[in-house]
Amino acid sequence: MSRPQEPHRPFFPHGNPFRMILPKSSYLSPKVQALLNKFEDTLAGRLRRLVPKHKDEIFSFSWMILAIQSLSETHNDIKSLITDLELPVVDWDDKWIDVYLDNSVKLLDICIALCSELSRLSQGQLLLHCLQRNLDQNSSCEISKAKSSIDSWRNHIGTKNPRIENCFPIIDKLMESLELPKVKNSAKGKALMRAMYGVKVHTLFVCGAFISAFTGSDKKLVDLQVAGTHMWAEAYNDLQMFVYREIRNLVSSGRNVLLKELEAVDTIVGEIYPMIQEGTKPLKIELFQNSVVELGTRADKLSSGLDLLAKEVDGFFQIVLSGRDALLGNLRVSSSVFDSPKKLKEEQLVR
Repeated sequence: MSRPQEPHRPFFPHGNPFRMILPKSSYLSPKVQALLNKFEDTLAGRLRRLVPKHKDEIFSFSWMILAIQSLSETHNDIKSLITDLELPVVDWDDKWIDVYLDNSVKLLDICIALCSELSRLSQGQLLLHCLQRNLDQNSSCEISKAKSSIDSWRNHIGTKNPRIENCFPIIDKLMESLELPKVKNSAKGKALMRAMYGVKVHTLFVCGAFISAFTGSDKKLVDLQVAGTHMWAEAYNDLQMFVYREIRNLVSSGRNVLLKELEAVDTIVGEIYPMIQEGTKPLKIELFQNSVVELGTRADKLSSGLDLLAKEVDGFFQIVLSGRDALLGNLRVSSSVFDSPKKLKEEQLVR
Protein backbone atom coordinates (compact mmCIF):
# COMPACT_ATOMS: atom_id res chain seq x y z
CA MET A 1 0.00 0.00 0.00
CA SER A 2 1.37 3.40 -0.90
CA ARG A 3 0.23 6.83 0.13
CA PRO A 4 -3.51 7.63 -0.17
CA GLN A 5 -4.76 8.33 -3.68
CA GLU A 6 -1.53 7.03 -5.19
CA PRO A 7 -0.88 3.71 -6.95
CA HIS A 8 1.67 1.21 -5.73
CA ARG A 9 5.23 2.02 -6.49
CA PRO A 10 7.45 -0.94 -7.32
CA PHE A 11 10.17 -1.86 -4.89
CA PHE A 12 13.69 -0.90 -5.83
CA PRO A 13 15.71 -3.50 -7.78
CA HIS A 14 17.22 -6.40 -5.94
CA GLY A 15 20.75 -5.99 -4.72
CA ASN A 16 22.87 -6.98 -1.76
CA PRO A 17 20.77 -6.13 1.31
CA PHE A 18 23.67 -6.76 3.65
CA ARG A 19 26.04 -4.11 2.39
CA MET A 20 27.01 -1.24 4.65
CA ILE A 21 24.59 1.63 4.32
CA LEU A 22 27.01 4.07 5.89
CA PRO A 23 29.81 4.59 3.35
CA LYS A 24 33.25 5.75 4.42
CA SER A 25 32.45 9.29 3.37
CA SER A 26 29.52 9.47 5.81
CA TYR A 27 29.93 11.20 9.13
CA LEU A 28 27.65 10.77 12.08
CA SER A 29 27.72 13.37 14.81
CA PRO A 30 28.45 12.03 18.31
CA LYS A 31 24.76 12.49 19.20
CA VAL A 32 23.46 10.59 16.18
CA GLN A 33 26.07 7.85 16.63
CA ALA A 34 25.12 7.48 20.28
CA LEU A 35 21.42 7.18 19.42
CA LEU A 36 22.14 4.54 16.78
CA ASN A 37 24.46 2.61 19.09
CA LYS A 38 21.83 2.62 21.84
CA PHE A 39 19.20 1.28 19.44
CA GLU A 40 21.45 -1.49 18.13
CA ASP A 41 22.73 -2.48 21.57
CA THR A 42 19.16 -2.72 22.90
CA LEU A 43 18.15 -4.82 19.90
CA ALA A 44 21.10 -7.15 20.50
CA GLY A 45 20.05 -7.74 24.10
CA ARG A 46 16.46 -8.32 23.05
CA LEU A 47 17.50 -10.95 20.49
CA ARG A 48 19.71 -12.74 23.01
CA ARG A 49 16.75 -13.11 25.37
CA LEU A 50 14.83 -14.86 22.61
CA VAL A 51 17.29 -17.75 22.47
CA PRO A 52 15.45 -20.57 24.31
CA LYS A 53 17.23 -22.22 27.21
CA HIS A 54 15.98 -25.53 25.86
CA LYS A 55 14.80 -26.52 22.40
CA ASP A 56 11.44 -27.69 23.81
CA GLU A 57 10.57 -24.06 24.62
CA ILE A 58 10.20 -23.23 20.92
CA PHE A 59 6.53 -22.80 20.00
CA SER A 60 5.47 -22.81 23.64
CA PHE A 61 3.12 -19.94 24.42
CA SER A 62 5.66 -18.43 26.82
CA TRP A 63 8.30 -18.21 24.05
CA MET A 64 5.86 -16.94 21.43
CA ILE A 65 4.53 -14.28 23.80
CA LEU A 66 8.10 -13.19 24.54
CA ALA A 67 8.82 -13.06 20.81
CA ILE A 68 5.85 -10.83 19.95
CA GLN A 69 6.54 -8.62 22.99
CA SER A 70 10.13 -8.14 21.84
CA LEU A 71 8.91 -7.20 18.37
CA SER A 72 6.51 -4.64 19.84
CA GLU A 73 9.37 -3.14 21.83
CA THR A 74 11.58 -2.88 18.74
CA HIS A 75 8.84 -1.13 16.76
CA ASN A 76 8.34 1.28 19.66
CA ASP A 77 12.07 1.90 19.74
CA ILE A 78 12.21 2.88 16.07
CA LYS A 79 9.44 5.43 16.65
CA SER A 80 11.42 6.87 19.56
CA LEU A 81 14.58 6.95 17.45
CA ILE A 82 12.82 8.94 14.72
CA THR A 83 11.78 11.48 17.34
CA ASP A 84 15.24 11.63 18.94
CA LEU A 85 16.94 12.06 15.57
CA GLU A 86 14.79 15.16 15.00
CA LEU A 87 14.23 14.06 11.43
CA PRO A 88 10.90 15.58 10.34
CA VAL A 89 8.74 13.82 7.79
CA VAL A 90 9.35 16.62 5.27
CA ASP A 91 12.98 15.45 5.21
CA TRP A 92 12.00 11.88 4.41
CA ASP A 93 12.62 10.61 0.90
CA ASP A 94 9.60 9.43 -1.11
CA LYS A 95 11.05 5.92 -1.16
CA TRP A 96 11.32 5.75 2.63
CA ILE A 97 7.67 6.68 3.00
CA ASP A 98 6.50 4.24 0.33
CA VAL A 99 8.41 1.33 1.85
CA TYR A 100 7.28 2.17 5.39
CA LEU A 101 3.62 2.39 4.43
CA ASP A 102 3.79 -0.70 2.24
CA ASN A 103 5.46 -2.77 4.94
CA SER A 104 3.12 -1.55 7.65
CA VAL A 105 0.00 -2.66 5.78
CA LYS A 106 1.61 -6.06 5.20
CA LEU A 107 2.30 -6.39 8.92
CA LEU A 108 -1.30 -5.47 9.68
CA ASP A 109 -2.43 -8.22 7.29
CA ILE A 110 -0.18 -10.74 9.07
CA CYS A 111 -1.56 -9.68 12.46
CA ILE A 112 -5.12 -10.10 11.21
CA ALA A 113 -4.26 -13.56 9.92
CA LEU A 114 -2.64 -14.57 13.21
CA CYS A 115 -5.60 -13.30 15.23
CA SER A 116 -7.90 -15.21 12.89
CA GLU A 117 -6.02 -18.44 13.55
CA LEU A 118 -5.88 -17.90 17.31
CA SER A 119 -9.62 -17.25 17.30
CA ARG A 120 -10.22 -20.39 15.25
CA LEU A 121 -8.19 -22.49 17.67
CA SER A 122 -10.06 -20.95 20.60
CA GLN A 123 -13.32 -22.04 19.02
CA GLY A 124 -12.02 -25.58 19.29
CA GLN A 125 -12.25 -25.18 23.07
CA LEU A 126 -16.02 -25.62 22.77
CA LEU A 127 -15.42 -29.09 21.37
CA LEU A 128 -13.02 -29.88 24.20
CA HIS A 129 -15.54 -28.72 26.80
CA CYS A 130 -18.17 -30.92 25.19
CA LEU A 131 -15.71 -33.82 25.21
CA GLN A 132 -14.91 -33.33 28.89
CA ARG A 133 -18.59 -33.18 29.81
CA ASN A 134 -19.28 -36.43 27.96
CA LEU A 135 -16.31 -38.16 29.53
CA ASP A 136 -17.26 -37.02 33.04
CA GLN A 137 -20.68 -38.67 32.68
CA ASN A 138 -18.93 -42.01 32.13
CA SER A 139 -22.07 -43.64 30.67
CA SER A 140 -22.10 -45.75 27.53
CA CYS A 141 -24.27 -43.19 25.73
CA GLU A 142 -22.08 -40.22 26.67
CA ILE A 143 -18.87 -42.12 25.95
CA SER A 144 -20.17 -42.73 22.43
CA LYS A 145 -20.77 -38.98 22.06
CA ALA A 146 -17.25 -38.33 23.35
CA LYS A 147 -15.82 -40.30 20.44
CA SER A 148 -17.70 -38.05 18.05
CA SER A 149 -16.39 -34.97 19.90
CA ILE A 150 -12.82 -36.19 19.52
CA ASP A 151 -13.30 -36.72 15.78
CA SER A 152 -14.76 -33.20 15.44
CA TRP A 153 -11.94 -31.61 17.45
CA ARG A 154 -9.20 -33.33 15.49
CA ASN A 155 -10.85 -32.33 12.24
CA HIS A 156 -11.09 -28.76 13.50
CA ILE A 157 -7.42 -28.36 14.47
CA GLY A 158 -6.34 -30.10 11.28
CA THR A 159 -8.18 -27.64 9.03
CA LYS A 160 -6.01 -25.18 7.12
CA ASN A 161 -6.68 -21.48 7.59
CA PRO A 162 -6.50 -19.71 4.20
CA ARG A 163 -5.64 -16.42 5.87
CA ILE A 164 -2.46 -17.95 7.30
CA GLU A 165 -1.64 -19.56 3.96
CA ASN A 166 -1.97 -16.12 2.34
CA CYS A 167 0.87 -14.87 4.54
CA PHE A 168 3.41 -16.75 2.41
CA PRO A 169 3.52 -14.16 -0.41
CA ILE A 170 3.49 -11.37 2.18
CA ILE A 171 6.70 -12.73 3.69
CA ASP A 172 8.21 -12.77 0.20
CA LYS A 173 7.38 -9.08 -0.25
CA LEU A 174 8.80 -8.18 3.16
CA MET A 175 11.97 -10.00 2.20
CA GLU A 176 12.25 -7.87 -0.93
CA SER A 177 12.02 -4.72 1.18
CA LEU A 178 15.22 -5.59 3.04
CA GLU A 179 17.00 -3.80 0.22
CA LEU A 180 17.38 -0.37 1.77
CA PRO A 181 16.67 2.87 -0.10
CA LYS A 182 19.78 4.85 -0.95
CA VAL A 183 20.29 7.90 1.21
CA LYS A 184 22.14 10.97 -0.03
CA ASN A 185 23.49 13.88 1.99
CA SER A 186 21.73 12.94 5.20
CA ALA A 187 23.67 11.37 8.06
CA LYS A 188 20.47 11.17 10.11
CA GLY A 189 18.71 9.48 7.20
CA LYS A 190 21.48 6.92 6.90
CA ALA A 191 21.29 6.20 10.63
CA LEU A 192 17.53 5.75 10.37
CA MET A 193 17.80 3.36 7.42
CA ARG A 194 20.42 1.33 9.28
CA ALA A 195 18.12 1.04 12.29
CA MET A 196 15.16 0.20 10.05
CA TYR A 197 17.15 -2.74 8.68
CA GLY A 198 17.33 -4.17 12.20
CA VAL A 199 13.58 -3.71 12.63
CA LYS A 200 12.90 -5.53 9.36
CA VAL A 201 15.17 -8.47 10.22
CA HIS A 202 13.60 -8.84 13.67
CA THR A 203 10.13 -8.64 12.11
CA LEU A 204 10.87 -11.25 9.46
CA PHE A 205 12.23 -13.63 12.09
CA VAL A 206 9.21 -13.45 14.37
CA CYS A 207 6.61 -13.48 11.59
CA GLY A 208 8.32 -16.37 9.82
CA ALA A 209 8.48 -18.40 13.03
CA PHE A 210 4.82 -17.74 13.86
CA ILE A 211 3.64 -18.71 10.40
CA SER A 212 5.64 -21.93 10.68
CA ALA A 213 3.96 -22.65 14.02
CA PHE A 214 0.47 -22.30 12.59
CA THR A 215 1.01 -23.92 9.19
CA GLY A 216 3.45 -26.67 10.10
CA SER A 217 5.66 -25.50 7.23
CA ASP A 218 9.21 -24.16 7.25
CA LYS A 219 9.00 -22.75 3.71
CA LYS A 220 8.99 -19.13 4.83
CA LEU A 221 11.85 -19.22 7.28
CA VAL A 222 14.13 -16.53 5.88
CA ASP A 223 17.79 -17.48 6.36
CA LEU A 224 19.82 -14.29 6.69
CA GLN A 225 23.47 -13.78 7.47
CA VAL A 226 23.65 -10.33 9.02
CA ALA A 227 26.93 -8.52 8.50
CA GLY A 228 29.13 -8.14 11.54
CA THR A 229 29.08 -4.37 11.11
CA HIS A 230 25.79 -4.37 13.04
CA MET A 231 26.09 -4.54 16.83
CA TRP A 232 23.24 -7.04 16.99
CA ALA A 233 24.57 -9.32 14.22
CA GLU A 234 26.06 -12.05 16.42
CA ALA A 235 22.98 -12.19 18.63
CA TYR A 236 20.69 -12.52 15.63
CA ASN A 237 22.81 -15.10 13.81
CA ASP A 238 22.96 -17.27 16.94
CA LEU A 239 19.20 -16.96 17.49
CA GLN A 240 18.37 -17.78 13.90
CA MET A 241 20.66 -20.80 13.78
CA PHE A 242 19.25 -22.31 16.99
CA VAL A 243 15.55 -21.63 16.42
CA TYR A 244 15.44 -22.41 12.69
CA ARG A 245 17.27 -25.69 13.21
CA GLU A 246 14.74 -26.82 15.80
CA ILE A 247 11.76 -25.63 13.75
CA ARG A 248 12.98 -27.62 10.76
CA ASN A 249 13.47 -30.65 12.97
CA LEU A 250 9.89 -30.30 14.22
CA VAL A 251 8.51 -29.97 10.69
CA SER A 252 10.51 -32.94 9.39
CA SER A 253 9.30 -35.10 12.30
CA GLY A 254 5.84 -35.12 10.72
CA ARG A 255 3.98 -33.88 13.81
CA ASN A 256 0.34 -32.98 13.37
CA VAL A 257 0.68 -29.75 15.36
CA LEU A 258 3.71 -27.68 16.37
CA LEU A 259 2.27 -25.52 19.16
CA LYS A 260 3.43 -27.12 22.41
CA GLU A 261 0.24 -26.63 24.41
CA LEU A 262 -1.91 -27.75 21.47
CA GLU A 263 0.28 -30.81 21.01
CA ALA A 264 -0.08 -31.60 24.73
CA VAL A 265 -3.87 -31.67 24.38
CA ASP A 266 -3.68 -33.72 21.19
CA THR A 267 -1.44 -36.25 22.96
CA ILE A 268 -3.82 -36.83 25.88
CA VAL A 269 -6.78 -36.99 23.51
CA GLY A 270 -4.87 -39.64 21.59
CA GLU A 271 -4.45 -41.63 24.79
CA ILE A 272 -8.14 -41.40 25.66
CA TYR A 273 -9.41 -42.27 22.18
CA PRO A 274 -8.56 -46.01 22.25
CA MET A 275 -10.20 -46.33 25.67
CA ILE A 276 -13.58 -45.30 24.24
CA GLN A 277 -13.20 -46.74 20.77
CA GLU A 278 -16.10 -49.17 21.15
CA GLY A 279 -18.41 -46.60 22.71
CA THR A 280 -18.57 -48.49 26.04
CA LYS A 281 -17.26 -47.75 29.50
CA PRO A 282 -13.46 -48.19 29.60
CA LEU A 283 -12.17 -51.20 31.49
CA LYS A 284 -9.26 -49.41 33.20
CA ILE A 285 -11.37 -46.95 35.18
CA GLU A 286 -8.58 -45.36 37.24
CA LEU A 287 -6.33 -44.77 34.21
CA PHE A 288 -9.28 -43.38 32.30
CA GLN A 289 -10.27 -40.99 35.08
CA ASN A 290 -6.71 -39.73 35.48
CA SER A 291 -6.55 -39.08 31.73
CA VAL A 292 -9.81 -37.11 31.84
CA VAL A 293 -8.47 -34.94 34.68
CA GLU A 294 -5.24 -34.37 32.75
CA LEU A 295 -7.22 -33.40 29.66
CA GLY A 296 -9.00 -30.71 31.67
CA THR A 297 -5.69 -29.34 32.97
CA ARG A 298 -4.09 -29.22 29.53
CA ALA A 299 -7.19 -27.77 27.90
CA ASP A 300 -7.26 -24.93 30.45
CA LYS A 301 -3.58 -24.20 29.80
CA LEU A 302 -4.24 -24.14 26.06
CA SER A 303 -7.19 -21.78 26.46
CA SER A 304 -5.23 -19.39 28.67
CA GLY A 305 -2.24 -19.40 26.32
CA LEU A 306 -4.35 -18.68 23.27
CA ASP A 307 -5.97 -15.71 25.02
CA LEU A 308 -2.65 -14.25 26.18
CA LEU A 309 -0.98 -14.66 22.80
CA ALA A 310 -3.97 -13.11 21.01
CA LYS A 311 -3.72 -10.12 23.35
CA GLU A 312 -0.04 -9.62 22.51
CA VAL A 313 -0.63 -9.93 18.76
CA ASP A 314 -3.41 -7.35 19.02
CA GLY A 315 -1.04 -5.09 20.96
CA PHE A 316 1.53 -5.33 18.16
CA PHE A 317 -1.23 -4.60 15.62
CA GLN A 318 -2.07 -1.39 17.51
CA ILE A 319 1.60 -0.33 17.59
CA VAL A 320 1.98 -0.78 13.83
CA LEU A 321 -1.34 0.96 13.18
CA SER A 322 -0.51 3.93 15.41
CA GLY A 323 2.88 4.37 13.74
CA ARG A 324 1.27 4.29 10.33
CA ASP A 325 -1.44 6.74 11.36
CA ALA A 326 1.14 9.11 12.84
CA LEU A 327 3.10 9.16 9.58
CA LEU A 328 -0.02 9.73 7.48
CA GLY A 329 -1.09 12.49 9.85
CA ASN A 330 2.24 14.26 9.47
CA LEU A 331 2.05 13.92 5.71
CA ARG A 332 -1.36 15.55 5.64
CA VAL A 333 -0.03 18.63 7.45
CA SER A 334 1.34 19.82 4.15
CA SER A 335 -0.20 18.52 0.92
CA SER A 336 2.99 19.43 -0.90
CA VAL A 337 4.74 16.61 0.93
CA PHE A 338 2.70 14.18 -1.19
CA ASP A 339 4.21 15.73 -4.30
CA SER A 340 7.82 15.95 -3.31
CA PRO A 341 9.64 16.59 -0.01
CA LYS A 342 12.53 17.98 -2.02
CA LYS A 343 10.28 20.54 -3.70
CA LEU A 344 9.01 21.72 -0.31
CA LYS A 345 12.54 22.18 0.98
CA GLU A 346 13.53 24.13 -2.15
CA GLU A 347 10.54 26.44 -1.67
CA GLN A 348 11.53 27.04 1.93
CA LEU A 349 15.06 27.97 0.86
CA VAL A 350 13.76 30.45 -1.70
CA ARG A 351 11.72 32.20 1.00
